[in-house]
Amino acid sequence: MFQELVADNLAQLVKENKTVVVQYAATWCGNCRIMKPKFKKLASENEDAAFIIADAEKFPESRKLANVDNLPTFATFKNGTFVNQVQTNKFEILKDLVDEVTNN
Repeated sequence: MFQELVADNLAQLVKENKTVVVQYAATWCGNCRIMKPKFKKLASENEDAAFIIADAEKFPESRKLANVDNLPTFATFKNGTFVNQVQTNKFEILKDLVDEVTNN
């Protein structure tokens, strides 16, 4: 599943889905735009996980779930609990993060 947040409700989605991968982004962030299609590709390859893009500026409560202080930040959640995060513009690092949470 892939979706972009339209409300500041990431905490609810983390509770409702066993595995969640979040890309924290902003409209002005060039690296965020570069990573978005790669993030979508991983979503299509991992159908058992929820892949969510959250605008870090529009949704401060969602941002707090992973203590985001730089963009793009990718965070993983499993069974409602924060697992890990990386700040990267490299696909390989993002893929390793996704593999860590989807292969367990």
